[in-house]
Amino acid sequence: MFGYLVRRIATSLAILFAVSFAVYAIFALLPFDPAALTCGKNCNNPAIIEANRIRLGYDIPFWQQYIVFLGGLFAGRNYGEGAAAINCPAPSLGYSFNEHECVTTLIRQALPVTASLAIGAMILWLIVGITLGVVAARFRGRSADTASTIFVLIGTSLPTFLTGLLLLVFVVIKWRIIPFPSGNYTSLFENPLEWAQILLLPWITLAFASAALYTRFVRNAVIETLSEDFIRTARAKGLSEKVILRKHTLRAALAPIATMAGLDFAALLGGSILTEKVFNLPGLGRLSLSAVVEYDLPIIVGATLLSAAIVIAMNLIVDILYAFIDPRVRVAA
Repeated sequence: MFGYLVRRIATSLAILFAVSFAVYAIFALLPFDPAALTCGKNCNNPAIIEANRIRLGYDIPFWQQYIVFLGGLFAGRNYGEGAAAINCPAPSLGYSFNEHECVTTLIRQALPVTASLAIGAMILWLIVGITLGVVAARFRGRSADTASTIFVLIGTSLPTFLTGLLLLVFVVIKWRIIPFPSGNYTSLFENPLEWAQILLLPWITLAFASAALYTRFVRNAVIETLSEDFIRTARAKGLSEKVILRKHTLRAALAPIATMAGLDFAALLGGSILTEKVFNLPGLGRLSLSAVVEYDLPIIVGATLLSAAIVIAMNLIVDILYAFIDPRVRVAA
């Protein structure tokens, strides 16, 4: 097991290094001057552009820029010299002239919003999806199964942004059950009730489509597992259907959920752009979208690298968990 962990961690680090190089290369080698995007309306002044180019390190070859970038991740980085120098402590992902702030600081401010959104949505869709899937499989061909099929069809047909807009129109504007979202995020530790109130509709928006997919997946997995020989053996021993479902069927059928949930959570944590935009939440999605509109390359590079690191880390966690769940994974690896 120890050797398997070492190999998976080493592979993940190598992939993360390759992704960081590819992402940095793509944005650094684009066919325009990144320094000209850092000074707004003053970018018609060659002196300002050249000063920003030197301050951001764009005046050195690409390979040296990447080495300096890697050094900033571990030791921090100074932009400029003397009293006007700007220090971004480790891990430094760059400096945004548009926002006049270190990229790491901007991401640190936005990450709790996206993390709260992703965690809450994942918990909601797992509860709803697994419950409806098990019920649909348990009462296959009955009204409960038909109702779950309708839910799956609606959930997989509606785009996320349309679900969010419908919730805003009816729940917030027409029925006024929840106040209109202001965009002022409240931390869980400051006011838990207001925190939940702000994120409730975004949770439902994100969880709706995923819950539908999980319902269909769990239903099919449970039905398939119920036809296995060990289930027939359990019935032959006289075990009740509830015991068979709880102790035997679910454990075998829901094991792949760990993989699906981990990767879906990584995708959400990487930035739920449309949902954050619809509900005006100051998360990673809105930060990334604003950076794209304003051509803020340091934020785009930082957010992309963070998203890639999250996906790679979740893949590693899922693989390790799967190795504990199924020892055959360790043998095959």
